[in-house]
Amino acid sequence: MYESGDLRKGLKIEIDGEPYVVVQFEFVKPGKGQALYKCKLKNMLTGVQFDRTYRSGEKFNKADLEELDMEYLYFDGESYCFMNTSTYEQEFLTPDQVGDAKGFLKENTVCSMLFFDRRPIGLTLPNFVELKIVKADPWVKGDTASGDSKPATLETGVTIQVPPFVEEGETIRIDTRTGQYVERVKG
Repeated sequence: MYESGDLRKGLKIEIDGEPYVVVQFEFVKPGKGQALYKCKLKNMLTGVQFDRTYRSGEKFNKADLEELDMEYLYFDGESYCFMNTSTYEQEFLTPDQVGDAKGFLKENTVCSMLFFDRRPIGLTLPNFVELKIVKADPWVKGDTASGDSKPATLETGVTIQVPPFVEEGETIRIDTRTGQYVERVKG
């Protein structure tokens, strides 16, 4: 159980049976009266944000959240299958729940999955993944008109910008937080 004095940025609380995270926080002590805690809260299920002010002494339930390592197994056309690496139980997520992560999701990738009341609500990829380039235009030496990058299609189907010297068939490391090329992987 949390009290309003425990509120801070990043704290996860439960309000009306749903998990919320404190996005912004401000403590206000007026000249007279009780201290106020102004918060911007984000619903972890829907992504909706709103402002709310609490008085000192108010209580909140701790959100029943759990983070587990899950290995991506396959996409069956309708849902993504993940396996718990310790219990071998499987969870299925919709393409909406996976979101932009699907562009960097390769079989056997171990991800961190967030659960609320034993229901999966979020997925975090490792910071870096290694993917093979399946389509990239060849680089012509001296070609400076095209700039310092070119599009390359990865084995997952997503297209990113890479330096002109990177060629089709090579494996590259990508930062999943930004979706950008990091380096070539020697194989």
